Amino acid sequence: MTIYKEKFSIVKPIVLGIVGGGQLGKMLAMEAKRMHISVIVLDPLPDCPASVIADKVIVGNFSDEQKIYDLSKEADIITYEIELANTTALNNLVKNGFPVHPSPATLYIIQNKYRQKKFLKENGINVPKFDLITSENHLRNICLEYGLPIMLKACENSYDGRGNYLIKNEDQIKPAFTHFKGKQCMVEEFINFKQEISIMVARNPSGEVSPFPVSENIHKENILDLTIVPARISKDIETKANMLAIKTIESLKGSGIFGIEMFVDQNDNVLINEIAPRPHNSGHYTIEACSVSQFEQHIRAIMDYPLPQPFLLSNAVMINLLGPDKIKGEYEIFGIGELFSLEGIKIHIYGKKVTNHHRKLGHITALLKNNNPIEVSNKIKQLIKIKEVKVR
Repeated sequence: MTIYKEKFSIVKPIVLGIVGGGQLGKMLAMEAKRMHISVIVLDPLPDCPASVIADKVIVGNFSDEQKIYDLSKEADIITYEIELANTTALNNLVKNGFPVHPSPATLYIIQNKYRQKKFLKENGINVPKFDLITSENHLRNICLEYGLPIMLKACENSYDGRGNYLIKNEDQIKPAFTHFKGKQCMVEEFINFKQEISIMVARNPSGEVSPFPVSENIHKENILDLTIVPARISKDIETKANMLAIKTIESLKGSGIFGIEMFVDQNDNVLINEIAPRPHNSGHYTIEACSVSQFEQHIRAIMDYPLPQPFLLSNAVMINLLGPDKIKGEYEIFGIGELFSLEGIKIHIYGKKVTNHHRKLGHITALLKNNNPIEVSNKIKQLIKIKEVKVR
């Protein structure tokens, strides 16, 4: 059902429904509005980041089945910026001929980390060794079998490392298991990686696949700190990563943009870490540094438009603007004036009303000439400060 493939109506614009109104929803909405597409978002917060761009906000939870149906009544097509979207409701819409991309079937696979890894392994895609945990004794036995350290993960509702527990010694097995009490968990072989890389890959319903350049990611406390593009990797690793990403997206058969995170181990093997069926933090550099952004490519993909091969306009480093450790609540950002004195700087403030420990509040992209990306990122971090709002 492609009501939009041949023409745009200026009188009656296409209405894009987005489940989630966070920063990804905001940036999707900005790209949609540039193309005269109306936007309605579903989000629990009426003042979510996307609210300043969207034509309408439906206030409700992502998992609320009725709210998803309410969104479909006002939209021509639905997508999502968060994996917590209700797959039952989305599946029912698809069965009745309503377009949802990426497909609910794809989302269902990715929503559960064990299900995701099992799918990838069954399709011959390189992943670390993994197992579903059934009890504390089972976890203990698996630790003996795999060897320590080992990564324990909550299978669902976890992101930015919040659902991970690295077990380094036997004394941590019990507290690790207790930490995830009541949740389905899996263990994963600990990869002593030398680099983390990722690729944004788009696929449309016609089966056309288009990958972005490989980016290099540096995390702190399991949260993305920097993305460097192009990744500082060999041509051989770049080829392996591209082949793995394309094989993954073709196996999933979903339509939209996908963030595929990978490990490069000490022997230059490339393994899939996790997949995001949506725009991804590590793809934000594409807004300024590429011929097409991940957000435009996502819209092209879900509407079955042609997908050009993205190319770099400039080398770049993307720095996440994270909430400080000890600040919770309203905040102010300082140093923007000094930041704008630097060449090639683009700052994105998401508009979240309150901060918390390492909450993503914005990002900064620096377009590079011959600059060292680490030196540039360190300079930016020294200039930008986030402080709590003082009661006056």
